[in-house]
Amino acid sequence: MRITGGKYRSRVVKCPPGEIRPAMDRMRESMFSILGDLRDLSFLDVFSGSGVIGLEAASRGATDIQLVEKDRGKKKVILENLTIAKENIRVNFIDAETFLLNVKREFDVIHLDPPFPLQNKLKFIEIIEKNNILKSGGTLMMHYPDEESYPDFIGKLRKYDHRKYGRSLLIFYTRD
Repeated sequence: MRITGGKYRSRVVKCPPGEIRPAMDRMRESMFSILGDLRDLSFLDVFSGSGVIGLEAASRGATDIQLVEKDRGKKKVILENLTIAKENIRVNFIDAETFLLNVKREFDVIHLDPPFPLQNKLKFIEIIEKNNILKSGGTLMMHYPDEESYPDFIGKLRKYDHRKYGRSLLIFYTRD
């Protein structure tokens, strides 16, 4: 895998052992194009896998970046991948739901990439909305399989974009 844009463009990112479904380069490039300038924004990547999404965010100017990955078997490779970035990227090796239920701050951008077989992915968006983890005017995006669908509104979150990449979809919400 390679970082698709920004100051770390073309840097190689290793894939850790275990279950992983890295986001396609084309999809990542499109996703960050939709997000636009991330300079000085906070960024949360939940189900971070290799850490590539956090690195893409750092490459495009995000400065306050946190990753959440429960599989400690990926720790060595994730930490090695993060040496690419000069930014301080914090990794939380914890279950996603536990992290979201206990985090006491807001983020400008939140990326969710739960495993496709995982059931009830909507609960993660609902926790983020209920606990005000996404800043007002911020963006929440989720990568999911095309056999699932999500509502246009979840509490104060409003869907504003939806993209398809083969069998994968990205949905974008903002908090009004």
